[in-house]
Amino acid sequence: MLKFVIEREIAGAGKLGREDLTAISQKSCKVLTELGPQIQWIESYVTDDKIYCVYIAPDAETIGKHAR
Repeated sequence: MLKFVIEREIAGAGKLGREDLTAISQKSCKVLTELGPQIQWIESYVTDDKIYCVYIAPDAETIGKHAR
């Protein structure tokens, strides 16, 4: 398995509250469930206007599906 980072631009991400960040992660996890067990979310980092999410996946095509 390979490790990938998805960079998502979200204006004001660093000012989002716990509820908003939880909602974003739940949406991401729902997509992961639909893609199947071959992709795994490891961790995320929040900056002022971006969220970086680290995943393990078998290939770039699979992680690209999640990024879309």
